[in-house]
Amino acid sequence: MYRVGYGCDLHRFTEGSSLRLGGVTIPFSHALLGHSDADVLLHAIADALLGAAALGDIGDRFPDTAEENRGRDSAEILALCNEAVEQAGWRVSNLDCVVCAERPKLGALKTRMRDRIAAILGVRPDQVNVKAKTGEKVGPVGRMEAIEARAVVLLEPVGKEGAKEQAQ
Repeated sequence: MYRVGYGCDLHRFTEGSSLRLGGVTIPFSHALLGHSDADVLLHAIADALLGAAALGDIGDRFPDTAEENRGRDSAEILALCNEAVEQAGWRVSNLDCVVCAERPKLGALKTRMRDRIAAILGVRPDQVNVKAKTGEKVGPVGRMEAIEARAVVLLEPVGKEGAKEQAQ
């Protein structure tokens, strides 16, 4: 038995000189607004992982009302979510992501993001795919008000918990 999870997130632009996407710091004229470091891609991936394992969402585990989450590194959030998924008897088989941003242009950064995400999750880079799309000047992404990310993950069972799930 396999499990599929879907995650999405959107963060507004704010003043700044860089932003975080896929665990990579990108020099840019704006930052993303959020309680943590606002890495919209890692948040979408975390939600996809948690959803596939039926473990809730990142808002349950890392509420924006908790002071300890202010400015928190989203790579740490994703690693902790992945750890919870593994403790539940699952591991990432593959991950497919898309970042929707009018700017900055992300084509040259996709490989760096893929490699960083793979490292956080402890998987091979060929198990992770990162795509970049624009908003075609439509909606909040197209008007440069926000960046959106979406992720789909396939989990496979591991260990005795996964074997029990697969046998049922």
